Amino acid sequence: MVDIHCHILPGLDDGAKSLEESVAMVKLASAAGTTDIVATPHANHHYNFDPERIAAKIRELQQATNHLVNLHTGCDFHLSATNIDDALSHPAKYTINHRVYLLVEFSDFVIPPSTDEILGRLRAAGMVPIITHPERNRLLHDRADQIATWVENDCRVQVTAQSFLGRFGKAAKTFSDTLMRNGLIHFVASDGHDPERRPPVLSEARQYIAKNYGEARAEALFVTNPRATLTGETIEPFEPQPRKRKWYELGRNPF
Repeated sequence: MVDIHCHILPGLDDGAKSLEESVAMVKLASAAGTTDIVATPHANHHYNFDPERIAAKIRELQQATNHLVNLHTGCDFHLSATNIDDALSHPAKYTINHRVYLLVEFSDFVIPPSTDEILGRLRAAGMVPIITHPERNRLLHDRADQIATWVENDCRVQVTAQSFLGRFGKAAKTFSDTLMRNGLIHFVASDGHDPERRPPVLSEARQYIAKNYGEARAEALFVTNPRATLTGETIEPFEPQPRKRKWYELGRNPF
């Protein structure tokens, strides 16, 4: 499996606090079947994004773990004005493996009216925005139609593995399944931050997806699609999954 969202590098943000903690996370991920991890420190007003420092941390962790998993560069990109301007000027700076896919994190407090325009500008500059963990952002729970529009306009969506298992609450689990049924999830990632509370483990969620949505979909979400981000290959959208609606749902919005 390939994990495209993980705060595994030590001392860069609110993820791993030490090299020892990072090593423990790598070992957990490997034991659970992960072969590749994209290191995604936050790029926001709290944490400075420094590509050279990130590259050095990746080399340090690879050596400390004897290359137990393959580590790749990326970030958790906050939609601030400064970040957006810099990304438009340097399109490969923040993307996964400096290719085209960009993890985009929305604020928990406001979704700017200009969001459609911002995402369009990122696309025009050659980046493919990946909306991260919308199931954990209550503001996005009321914007499923807008998420669908973003996907139609060549954005993609990543959900957190533990959300499917109920570990971020009932609302997050319910919205995750709603997005799945409507073909609006393209990746499942760990968003791992530590070895215990938020470990970088994908295996349980993959079993859940395979059982409830089929092995082919699980393979796409945990292997094929995330591996394509490492090389910049195109990721095709999914069709909504057919579902028999209850009599009391007839006429309602499918979301």
